[in-house]
Amino acid sequence: MSIVNQSEPPRLPSKTKAELDRISNLPRHLVEQILLHLPIRDLVRTSVLSRTWRYKWATTPYLVFDKQCLNVSSQDQTLIKNKLVNIIDHVLLLHKGPIHKFKLSHRDLLGITDIDRWILYISRSSIKEFILEIWKGQQYMPPSCLFNCQNLIHLELFNCLLKPPLTFKGFKNLRSLDLQHITIIQDVFENLISSCPLLERLTLMNFTGVTHLNIDARNLQFFDVGGNFDDVSFQNTPHLALVSIGLYVNINNDENNAQDSSSKLLRFFVNLPQIQRLEVQNYFLKYLAIGNVPSRLPNPCVDLNYLSICVDFDDLGENTAALCLLRSCPNLQELEMLVMHVLIPDFGGRLGTIEV
Repeated sequence: MSIVNQSEPPRLPSKTKAELDRISNLPRHLVEQILLHLPIRDLVRTSVLSRTWRYKWATTPYLVFDKQCLNVSSQDQTLIKNKLVNIIDHVLLLHKGPIHKFKLSHRDLLGITDIDRWILYISRSSIKEFILEIWKGQQYMPPSCLFNCQNLIHLELFNCLLKPPLTFKGFKNLRSLDLQHITIIQDVFENLISSCPLLERLTLMNFTGVTHLNIDARNLQFFDVGGNFDDVSFQNTPHLALVSIGLYVNINNDENNAQDSSSKLLRFFVNLPQIQRLEVQNYFLKYLAIGNVPSRLPNPCVDLNYLSICVDFDDLGENTAALCLLRSCPNLQELEMLVMHVLIPDFGGRLGTIEV
């Protein structure tokens, strides 16, 4: 007769390695999605999960180096820069397979020469999305190899000086271009835009070197610009539907009207047959008021359903241009009016000026 020790708990069946390592048995597409949504610092840390996960991170096609990739309490800029460079070097050294997205945006990163060799490295891959934001120091000039990346779909540059090589013939697959705080000369800008045949989205903010915004882009659908410029015109833009334009410098309409009596308003809309959303910001309405403003456009904007206007009600020309726009949008659904100057009474009953 067997004697059972009542003080000992019953033994549980031992778990297999597969049961203990459930995360390694996840479907491949689910594992890839997990890796894609992790910051680069946590992505590399997945190598300690198990032997199976040791190098899974090294095949991710999306590399993002931003403030989340570095956790340093020190304020020593040299230390931060060296740690960031070491992290990027380490990741690129161990990376395997294609790189589809490369983003470099760290507040403490200057336009260092290390960026040149990183761009050279990724230019040899099938890079589709490249984002470079230099937040400190002088403008960084990307190397010529960046302009060899013909698989690019999205390009975003911040605080850069653009000088493409003479052999540059455009980005044949580029659909989205975002340039902010950049320097680029007039003819290079025009050639860049016109030589991207698939370009759909263009953002241009705080730029120098370009005074005339001549936009020639057949597939362009979205255009957002803000800065100081003398003129803007659209050529071959039949699909452009969303436009937001801000002119940051005030202009003298009396001088402009004396030099040119042709209507800027008419010329602006002549190549925008399908515009649906328009934002007129800062002093751009004053620009549209240059020349002879008609009571309404000869071809109404029948697709325009949203209009935002920044207007100075003390300026007769701006009021005339605004009325012309309103009369020319028969299907307008939403109107936003931002007032530049308004006379309001203060607490003493006197009139004062407020800027919005």
